[in-house]
Amino acid sequence: MPASHDSALDPRARQLLRSLIAQYLEEGQPVGSRTLSRSAGLDVSPATVRNIMADLEELGLIASPHTSAGRVPTARGLRLFVDSLLELKPLPRGAVMQIQRELPRESTTSRELLGNASSLLSAMTHFVGLVTVPGTADAPLKQIEFVSIGVHKVLAILVFADGQVQNRVLNLRQRFDARALEQAANYLNAHYAGLPLDEIRLRVLADLRAAGSELNRLLDTAVEVAAETFAPEPEPDMLVTGQTNLMSGGEGPQIERLRDLFEAFQRKRELLALLEGCARSPGVRLFIGEESGFEPLKGYSLVSAPYGGEGHVLGAIGVIGPTRMAYHSVIPVVQATAKLLTDALRSSE
Repeated sequence: MPASHDSALDPRARQLLRSLIAQYLEEGQPVGSRTLSRSAGLDVSPATVRNIMADLEELGLIASPHTSAGRVPTARGLRLFVDSLLELKPLPRGAVMQIQRELPRESTTSRELLGNASSLLSAMTHFVGLVTVPGTADAPLKQIEFVSIGVHKVLAILVFADGQVQNRVLNLRQRFDARALEQAANYLNAHYAGLPLDEIRLRVLADLRAAGSELNRLLDTAVEVAAETFAPEPEPDMLVTGQTNLMSGGEGPQIERLRDLFEAFQRKRELLALLEGCARSPGVRLFIGEESGFEPLKGYSLVSAPYGGEGHVLGAIGVIGPTRMAYHSVIPVVQATAKLLTDALRSSE
């Protein structure tokens, strides 16, 4: 939102815009000048209100739907409202305690904890809850085992420090017997447990080059299985909860937009990229309508915040809902959930 639009508004115009948007967000209907002159708390005539609304419309902050004499805020108007007219209050203590109670419930792995966070956000806001799930490349490895399942196939069982277990089927160039696989697992566990997968892969290769002849044979096996086991991870995943919350009362163009958004939930790639961008920025990020540059979000808003482990950002959490959402309550919910999720992840490390 360009600052010139904000500075161009005198106190009366700011008060009228704040009142119009607050009433629209609560009721979902275009707001007329007569209603606004009564609710804005200003001692001005309906004619003066109409003149101010005309000025706001010229600035692109409100618009007049064809079916009504009232006005509704534009995405630009909502942006100004959130940035400079909205008064945010901390989340009530009861809501914070609810998040603290519900977030770790029945969570045995970090992925389950993230899933709980997404579901909790959806339940508390009645919108779509989103959370990115980081790949395991940065997750510390606790233990690894190898089981032969074919002539050149080996099952690698990876147990991570956060309790997550991952199975990978390896296609190897040569056949290794059970003893060789056990020796490789023992070597990797003894030397590399506690390190992230990317670092393990690099260290195994470096150690092979530096090893004496007595270790070369063992390391040959370890390197072959490690090169496959610790291959680079695919893109991080994203958990989505509560898509049906967006389905109430839509028709026509709104249904088309909703269909596009649901398809984006299925593809994940674009939304993941958007959320990963949010994760790299501190604090709450808000995209209103077309601001994100992502066409399926036109008509919707995304409120997100980063979460992390000990000393580093892991991803982003947020909600998607209609642009007509109660920003004053949604933003603190997202903010508090991100902080409490970070605390829960740190305590589980």
